[in-house]
Amino acid sequence: QVQLVESGGGLVQPGGSLRLSCAVSGFTLDYYVIGWFRQAPGKKREGVSCLSSSDGRTHYARSVKGRFTISRDNAKNTMYLQMNSLKPEDTAVYYCATDQRVWTCSEYQVASGLYGMDYRGKGTLVTVSS
Repeated sequence: QVQLVESGGGLVQPGGSLRLSCAVSGFTLDYYVIGWFRQAPGKKREGVSCLSSSDGRTHYARSVKGRFTISRDNAKNTMYLQMNSLKPEDTAVYYCATDQRVWTCSEYQVASGLYGMDYRGKGTLVTVSS
């Protein structure tokens, strides 16, 4: 059974950093596409980042490029989202997800909201505020 559990959210001041973790079970972390998306109150879902299992390439939304980094630790069955230089507009519930049908992802898929992900966690809230 595929399961994903996020942690690491919280309240942070603008300019601060947070690292989100996502513990996974039921599948091999480096075998499928993994990613993160977010949803702010009253707004539509926004793709944040994805990581292809085929070649390790990463893709990011333009709004977070240069500030966020996606990674994985296969030994710990955990994926991460390092978030730096946080802004109030980064406030959202963040979800980790996986697409178990493909091995590559693209910037287009991130920009389209990563709706192709077929499993996701329950989310963790990130609030950026002074």
